[in-house]
Amino acid sequence: MSNDDFESRLESAIQRGKRRADVGAQEERAKELSEDELRRMHTSYRLSLSERIEKAVHRVADHFPGFREESLFGEVGWGAACYRDDLKIVGGRRENQYSRLEMTIRPLGDVKVLDLKGKGTIMNRELFNRSFFVPVAEADAAEFEQLIDSWAIEYAEVYAAKAAK
Repeated sequence: MSNDDFESRLESAIQRGKRRADVGAQEERAKELSEDELRRMHTSYRLSLSERIEKAVHRVADHFPGFREESLFGEVGWGAACYRDDLKIVGGRRENQYSRLEMTIRPLGDVKVLDLKGKGTIMNRELFNRSFFVPVAEADAAEFEQLIDSWAIEYAEVYAAKAAK
């Protein structure tokens, strides 16, 4: 092998290596951009869905006097809850009965999903404790809105049945 042949192959290998590094850097930048885009998408969904949650929870609370409402935000997620603590006297004994409806959109984690969390308790008994999640890139706001409404309506129906007893 001649020196000139070695030198040209060496130069070609160095150029290929540089191109490979450039492609890797471009892929890394594209990945970072997609992560930023996923964060933006999650924030947009979180804002609209937490507003939907607040409205649904408020409407449930409006139908049952005595419920107090609270906004939820932070590490647990963004959303709303309504709750009441009733005192019932049965046979001369005091009994507290706690009821709560809570729904949140959980913070964006490492797995990059849009996560709706719902909990319902009626008169000290858990009605449901659910999570529904899909990758942020595949999320459909209408599907989440339908679930929010369904969970609130389910809670109201069961609460109305139990409260009437």
